[in-house]
Amino acid sequence: MDKILRITEKSGAFRAFVADTGSLVRYAVKIHGAAPTAAAAFGRTITAAAIMGLDLKTKDESLSLQINGDGAVGGIVAVADMQGRVRGYIENPHADLPLRADNKLDVGGAVGNGHLTVVRSLGHNKPYVSRIELQTGEIAEDIAYYFSVSQQTPSVVALGVLVDVDYTVKNAGGYFIQLLPNADEQVISKLEANVYTLESVTDMLSRGLSAEQMARELLLGFDYTVLMEHIPQYCCNCSKTRMERALISLGKKELEAIIVEDGKAELNCQFCKKSYLFDKDELEKLLKEATD
Repeated sequence: MDKILRITEKSGAFRAFVADTGSLVRYAVKIHGAAPTAAAAFGRTITAAAIMGLDLKTKDESLSLQINGDGAVGGIVAVADMQGRVRGYIENPHADLPLRADNKLDVGGAVGNGHLTVVRSLGHNKPYVSRIELQTGEIAEDIAYYFSVSQQTPSVVALGVLVDVDYTVKNAGGYFIQLLPNADEQVISKLEANVYTLESVTDMLSRGLSAEQMARELLLGFDYTVLMEHIPQYCCNCSKTRMERALISLGKKELEAIIVEDGKAELNCQFCKKSYLFDKDELEKLLKEATD
């Protein structure tokens, strides 16, 4: 079952998040029809966003991860809230590359060089925007670099998506470990040893480990507490009302042209692929609300 654990080490040396997001990623990849390499890049991104969104303070806030690389997948966006709800899209879901020499999906090659942007929308306040250069395009390393540079928080980040032979997502998940000021060299050395000997996220999930069992292996030898459990979900907030506002924002001239040339309009949500149809009468009503 999908789950994200929020964990703290009892002496306050570090905090961690451990996630099983197989169903979430499977659903997202199916909606977007993503090929294996694109699916891995997309799944890692929405897993990271679901975890990072849990740090938001209010229900009005949201966190957006935006990956803009020059590789075949193009842009990737994932938007999450504090309740573990996430939605996203990938510019070129059909992008796929040959396997790397180690027989792994070449996510870094598919993402390419570019930037990672993190946007925290803080309700009615001005959003907080932070941007870093992509380090590897493998997503996890780039997120860790973001925490180090933008938040001065040394972090270990691992993300994984295993795509089966039938192109479906077999499993997905990840973990974050973030050092706090109380962390000493002994703690750091022990964490490094654990991470070094640990299997990959997808290998652990393939063994049938739960989020709790992954946490036990990751944090072996530490006294920790699970503060909270979250159930991540793919959740789009699109609606016909939102699409109406989008049409109104086009302005009178553009709406008049649509009415004359087509007599109807169809808008598709980039996050969930749902279609919204507007007939001529509906467009004419929206025209009255539009400005020049």
